[in-house]
Amino acid sequence: MKIAILGAGVSGLALARFLIDGGVGAHQLSIFEASSVAGGLCRSKTVQGFTYDVAGGHILYSKDAHALAWMREQAGGPAAFVEQPRNTRIRFEHRWVHYPFENGLGDLPPQANFDCLKGYVDAWHKRQVERSSAPKEFGAWVRWRFGDGIARHFMDPYNAKVWKRELDHLTSDWVAGRVPDAPVDDVLRASVGIRTEGYTHQSVFYYPRRGGFQAITDGLAGTLATRIRLNTPVAELVRGKNGWRVNAEDFDLVVSTLSLTDLPRVVKGMPEPVARAMRELEYNGLVCILLALRRPEHPELSWIYLPHAIQGPANRVTYMSNYAKELAPPEHASFSCEITVAGGASMPGAELERETIDGLVRAGLLRRDEVLFTDRSETRQAYVVFDHGYHARRKVAFDWLEEQDLIPLGRFGRFEYDNSDQCVIKARELAKALFPRIARG
Repeated sequence: MKIAILGAGVSGLALARFLIDGGVGAHQLSIFEASSVAGGLCRSKTVQGFTYDVAGGHILYSKDAHALAWMREQAGGPAAFVEQPRNTRIRFEHRWVHYPFENGLGDLPPQANFDCLKGYVDAWHKRQVERSSAPKEFGAWVRWRFGDGIARHFMDPYNAKVWKRELDHLTSDWVAGRVPDAPVDDVLRASVGIRTEGYTHQSVFYYPRRGGFQAITDGLAGTLATRIRLNTPVAELVRGKNGWRVNAEDFDLVVSTLSLTDLPRVVKGMPEPVARAMRELEYNGLVCILLALRRPEHPELSWIYLPHAIQGPANRVTYMSNYAKELAPPEHASFSCEITVAGGASMPGAELERETIDGLVRAGLLRRDEVLFTDRSETRQAYVVFDHGYHARRKVAFDWLEEQDLIPLGRFGRFEYDNSDQCVIKARELAKALFPRIARG
């Protein structure tokens, strides 16, 4: 059986490896990749000795111990990784606030602390009395869950930076299972200065010592080098009698990690209602800016959140050189700054670097004379946007793909908000599901 995998990101590479490890002959597989380098959203870049991840600051952690160990093994095993305690903060005006925000209320100015605590308790009490269900609109959900104070002081401005949309344009679906519910007792303790911890599932993470996060996909790609067709974009997909033709070559089975929004451009004969549903799925792009710094070391921070407009366009800054000392030259340090871009909008011009630096200076995070140079990476599709038409459009797309036996996989192949470990887990599950079919020929 000839199998084509479209896209050599972490999902496509992991699927190929799981298939081969399960007994599928490597000669049966072909992986099509438009770029000159495998890795997709997990790629990294090194400039003058400074390494950063091109699609935002990745970390490796997982509730699935097997997936975590497997991913570490791809880049050389445990010795090739640094184990890091997560030390994350929110920059609120010129204060460091513990993360998540509701666990750091005691770090706020007194009035903001009162506003946030009162709002949180009011919202909690209202839920107990009314037994209300979570609102479908994200903006309304924020107030239902956190109250007016946290919404006004943090959640509204921060999420406006990230999503570039009115918050009620989004549904609350994307936060389900991603935002743990802090016990009200923990929030009360935090407000009066008793330290509490949230998001303990991320309390420790791993990062490759060298090469950035791409070290993981480089390890995968190295074992599949003869099967990856780099610089080979998928120009045409045509349904045949017993499979698909990819760029005029016949395959019995095709798995696509290409974005659903891009499939109408390459799939011949797709019905217009299906094509429209795929094209109208919403997403955000990302600009990631490396700041190479003349600074011997950073404070012991992992990454920080910037909710205020005065802090510049970046919503998150990763203290990149803290992940591993090899990511910057000796006696130097680096920031990786993330700025989201509404899907379909033009990428910002050269003024973005200046605005980013100006904002970080105003936030008290750096001095201008520390900046040696900047480097920019642009990602057209980085985040899935869960608008109110998301589920209906995705159902139309999936129903048609299943009918046509074109198998979707990956963050944008399935339009799901999956981290890298979840991509690996889903690739592993898909491989298991495909083995009986492959065995039948």
